[in-house]
Amino acid sequence: MAEVSKKHGVSEQTIYTWRKRFGAMNSDEVKRLRQLEVENARLKKMLAERDLEIDVMNEIASKNGEHLRPSGAGAACRR
Repeated sequence: MAEVSKKHGVSEQTIYTWRKRFGAMNSDEVKRLRQLEVENARLKKMLAERDLEIDVMNEIASKNGEHLRPSGAGAACRR
């Protein structure tokens, strides 16, 4: 195990952790998991950007004496 970890530049503990996490999965399942993790990160970023835009619009509207809608996560659900 030490040779493999040294070859790939990771600690032995990392290899054991990976084995525990991915040991029962085949390579196709691991690839799909990675794809889903990337997609999830992309969607979280989009949501954060949208919430930021809503907050900015609410701030601008409040300066004009208006209020658009509640800000924060889940605001779209309360439309």
